Amino acid sequence: MKTLLYAAFLAAEVLALSAGAAVGQATFQAPMVVPATKSELAMRSPLNALVIAGSRMVVAGQRGHILHSEDGKTWVQAAVPMSADLTALSFPTAQQGWAVGHEGAVLHSADGGLTWERQLDGRQIGTLLAKDGQAPDAGADKSLLGVWFEDEKKGFAIGAFNLILHTEDGGRSWRSWADHVDNPKGMHMYAMHPAGGTVYIVGEQGLVLKLDAQKQRFSSVALPYQGTIFGVVGTPKTTLVFGLRGNAYRSTDGGTSWSKVDTGINASLTSGTVRSDGSFVLVSQAGHVLLSTDDGATFERVKTVKSAPAFAVAELANGAVAVAGVGVRIENLKKSAGQ
Repeated sequence: MKTLLYAAFLAAEVLALSAGAAVGQATFQAPMVVPATKSELAMRSPLNALVIAGSRMVVAGQRGHILHSEDGKTWVQAAVPMSADLTALSFPTAQQGWAVGHEGAVLHSADGGLTWERQLDGRQIGTLLAKDGQAPDAGADKSLLGVWFEDEKKGFAIGAFNLILHTEDGGRSWRSWADHVDNPKGMHMYAMHPAGGTVYIVGEQGLVLKLDAQKQRFSSVALPYQGTIFGVVGTPKTTLVFGLRGNAYRSTDGGTSWSKVDTGINASLTSGTVRSDGSFVLVSQAGHVLLSTDDGATFERVKTVKSAPAFAVAELANGAVAVAGVGVRIENLKKSAGQ
């Protein structure tokens, strides 16, 4: 699904640039310099990311929209200094959070998602890459598709064409980690998350990378599947990767071997989470919600309150999950009879 959104974004950029050329260059302003517009329809547009910051839900999506809610019913749109499509969120603490997206967008919040400031954009990334000896246009439009922070200082932002950035000072400065990654074909990297006692990155054409903390390098992991992987979740002993057409693979030995998991669906799996009780939850672009109570070995569909595309999922304090897609819905994870 993220591949489709990425392609659609590129097409929209071409159209926008063409229109700007037709009426004069001065009429076009890049999303990186135009603040997000406040809109009553913001919650009805595609929402690509959702996190729980303390007790607050924070979502992000198209046109720079970021919204937050204390109860899941009333949502407030935050002021955002960019209108690029946002793809991912990470909150290592209840207060400190980051959002990333197209146009090289990196945004930071120090108050639990209430307010946001720009930390990085595509122009700055181009300069950073040039100083690091790379071509200034490396990464094409410099789309960032995933973000993960270990704590309020150390974090990564990853994206298209092997674009990977690292900070150790809370985003005040960044450097390229492209030479720390076994990704010679420059595959897109979609998600990054701890699992199996380390940290994994996953991406297109079966890309799975595992952090070797001692070598400070993301090493390639062989996966018996060559389709795109959109997400990774896990526990200290288990790693689960998932992606196109309902495909999911599980490892309990640090990625040395993998077993295919029968998810029972053909729709692409877009997001997942591990709840506090150890159960795994996956969601699909067709709106499926899948639950595993055996450490990700098997999954069952749960009865949903609404069948709508799902792009992100996170656990709430009561054990239910919030699911973001077009709007946000709450699912209580009751198994569907006969499914």
